[in-house]
Amino acid sequence: MSKPTRDRFDDVPRSSGRVGAHRAEAPGMNGWVVLLWSFVAALVLIIAGIFGSLVVMGRISLFPEPVASSTPIPEETGVVDTTFSVMILNATADEGLDEQMRDVLINNGWPAETVFASDSTSQDFSTTTVYYIAPEDELAAIGLAGLIGGAAVEQSDFYADLNDTEQKQLTVVIGLDRSAEAPADPEDTPAP
Repeated sequence: MSKPTRDRFDDVPRSSGRVGAHRAEAPGMNGWVVLLWSFVAALVLIIAGIFGSLVVMGRISLFPEPVASSTPIPEETGVVDTTFSVMILNATADEGLDEQMRDVLINNGWPAETVFASDSTSQDFSTTTVYYIAPEDELAAIGLAGLIGGAAVEQSDFYADLNDTEQKQLTVVIGLDRSAEAPADPEDTPAP
């Protein structure tokens, strides 16, 4: 094998000092710091992976729909107030429903002279409804509706002219929901 030829760089003395731009190791970066940073990076990646998996599987929703108030709204229970006079109108083809309802009210404490029963001119009223006139009478109407086995409650002055006394009045219109012979197509307008 032949020897390489000598050139001018072979005569440069070797020195122990560094010459040129050398990269030195960053001060303060030792093995523990690098290990800590790699542990933190791995932990962040694991958490992100778990979260992403839960989103993909549908266990977590990124944009959940707003939930309505979780507290239940108390329902008005009403009060049974026997100081009201009650007009009962039978708006069905069944005979005697008004008298049966009158007996229920009298048996529950209403004076017989304040409960009036009559047939309505209409016989196709769909839902039994308790009508009240003034807003402050609503609780009494709800109480009466509960007493007769559940009925709709509505504010209306349609029956105000039927009251010839100064006493507060509630009006019960018996609908086809209480009838044994209900026609197929009932109307839902007040029964005079």
